[in-house]
Amino acid sequence: MRKLTYPLLALSALAACRSAQPTVSSPAKPASGSYTAVSNAPRLSVEYPKTRKTDHTDDYHGTPVADPYSWLENLDSPETKAWVEAENKVTFGYLEKIPFRDRIRDRLTKIWNYERFGVPEQEGDYLYFSKNDGLQNQAVLYVQKGIEGQPEVLLDPNKFSADGTTALAGTFFSNDHRYMAYATSSGGSDWNTFKVMDLKTRQPLKDQLNWVKFSGAAWGKDGFYYSSYDAPKKGENGLAGKNEYHKVYFHKLGTAQSSDKLVYEDKAMPLISHHAGVTEDERFLIITRANGTDGTRLSVRDLTDSKQAGKFVNIGSSYEYHTSVVGNVDGKLLVYTDYKAPRYRIVVVDPKKPQEANWKDLVPQSDNTLVEVSHVGGRIVASYLKDASSLVKVYTEKGEFLHDVALPAIGTASGFGGRRADKVVYYAFTSFTYPTTIYRYDLASNTSTVFRAPTVDVKPDDYATTQVFYASKDGTKIPMFIVHKKGIKLNGQNPTYLFAYGGFNVSVTPAFSVARMLWLENGGILAVANLRGGGEYGEAWHKAGMTPNKQNVFDDFIAAAEYLTVQNYTNPQRLAIAGGSNGGLLVGATMTQRPDIARVAFPAVGVMDMLKFQKFTIGHAWVPEYGSSDNYAQFQNLYKFSPLHNLKAGTDYPATLITTADHDDRVVPAHSFKFAATLQERNAGPNPQLIRVDVNAGHGAGKSTALQIQEWADIWAFAYQNMGINPYPTGR
Repeated sequence: MRKLTYPLLALSALAACRSAQPTVSSPAKPASGSYTAVSNAPRLSVEYPKTRKTDHTDDYHGTPVADPYSWLENLDSPETKAWVEAENKVTFGYLEKIPFRDRIRDRLTKIWNYERFGVPEQEGDYLYFSKNDGLQNQAVLYVQKGIEGQPEVLLDPNKFSADGTTALAGTFFSNDHRYMAYATSSGGSDWNTFKVMDLKTRQPLKDQLNWVKFSGAAWGKDGFYYSSYDAPKKGENGLAGKNEYHKVYFHKLGTAQSSDKLVYEDKAMPLISHHAGVTEDERFLIITRANGTDGTRLSVRDLTDSKQAGKFVNIGSSYEYHTSVVGNVDGKLLVYTDYKAPRYRIVVVDPKKPQEANWKDLVPQSDNTLVEVSHVGGRIVASYLKDASSLVKVYTEKGEFLHDVALPAIGTASGFGGRRADKVVYYAFTSFTYPTTIYRYDLASNTSTVFRAPTVDVKPDDYATTQVFYASKDGTKIPMFIVHKKGIKLNGQNPTYLFAYGGFNVSVTPAFSVARMLWLENGGILAVANLRGGGEYGEAWHKAGMTPNKQNVFDDFIAAAEYLTVQNYTNPQRLAIAGGSNGGLLVGATMTQRPDIARVAFPAVGVMDMLKFQKFTIGHAWVPEYGSSDNYAQFQNLYKFSPLHNLKAGTDYPATLITTADHDDRVVPAHSFKFAATLQERNAGPNPQLIRVDVNAGHGAGKSTALQIQEWADIWAFAYQNMGINPYPTGR
């Protein structure tokens, strides 16, 4: 069956965008250590715009906290827009002066230009999959009949808008394969518009749903279930207002959205989100109730039982745990859960006896972390993480182990979705130097064959990937992947890009990135650390990086940087630290606690004001992860590491390029705005402190190819310039 997943309210969208871009590169063949040091090159001068300060102060439990740039929270004000324009003028003026910036952009454009494929979905006799020809701003949705059919364009998102910033945000097929609901997102916003296509005629229906947020489309009979908040009121900024009272509706095909039936709401708990799923046989309606980003409960309705009269049965007595339905057999539900299993297991639940005491193990907890489950073709396909790399096992519906799926290398496998009658499924495999390849997997024979492989001039054998385990401040062993050209000299002089995330139970696993290949082909080192707070080792690993333990995450990151220096991979003057979203918080906290740790810092769309984050859009959903300043003890903890509040006057901070976007309604750009203004005010050293604000872009998902290329060109140019390196010396 199709997995009954729901859109994350967390910050993990950007973790994927930053660390696992499904893009590839064809590097030139420069000699090892081909960059040229230009440490004596003159610094580029920067004159920042003058940012108005106020005497605004907030009171937190008797503690006054100044917020002199709070006016930047008003994203629609002419003054804020003028400030953004002025800052962008300074930033792009600086970047334009970097002599090799255009060479980097041209190289990225060239190596980005190759075919990239998404994992197909089998619907009846047809396969549906996405493909980007190379430099298209958005991937195109194709359809073909059978494995040998000729691909035809079904939907081309590049025609949704003139500038390529409207993306296809999701596709949802009816169980009879007749209809497809699809979501579009404009400018990177989390707000979606839903439309419906008749797959027989390949024509759109008149149905259109507006202001849908954090939702899929769960089909049942003559329509589908979806979730949303109330639409913003007239004159209200829909990109900054607080989101409350998530509701589930049923839309009947051929009717107006105004007549959609309210199916589920909770007026007593405005911050709980609700996400609908329907089992493949359309027997059970599943409402996954999420307490922010950490912890779920299930409410189940048997749609075939007239005696229930529309009543829901609750599964799971506490939001402390994570539970989700992955399928159903003989009236019983197959449930994925970490209840009494911090590394997760699959249990069988009878909706007539839903109490935890009656749950029965189907696939017990193992030594590895179970991260994804598919109920397909009469099998259970279970994907595990073993030290942050994929391990895939296949079981019968009775929980009997059959075999492992042979993967081509150490890396990341994802997909395996399908329906109970399917005999084959599809999955993607990728690693740091292994371009994302789509495989067709035969469930009966346990064999994989290549369905689509990109044609890329990349030779994985030219690079080495190792995994090390280093000690954090408290002695905890932290895994880290290190990627570089074979034969590189460990002389402490290599430019190194250290990336991490560390939060929201999100696992950062090996993935191919065209942008990072440019760094690697020029002799750079890529280091990816699997910090506490992630999901690599299950819920215990996650909780070790949650409030009140968030400092562990920063300590893990600092220890990673120190390890790279001690082991002579690099030194602080050749190190860049990077992370997006929750990873932006990570970089912001690290550079304020240890400004000497790196030469360059890249905090992207970060949560920088830890005292106010819960007041904007979906920020309240992160309270289980971070805590809230509304709670006195949690306020004290947040105040200690909040990046905005720990910038100190007279400090020499790393060269910093803050990146954000004007349509980011996940982490509103005011976080970055206020951090940038304060950093420019308080930095005492010569390093530039810049903010780069994308227009018509959001938190990261759906960002156009053109915007991605330009952003990465600016990132690498900024890094090289401030490390004193020319990646393209004369003659190359």
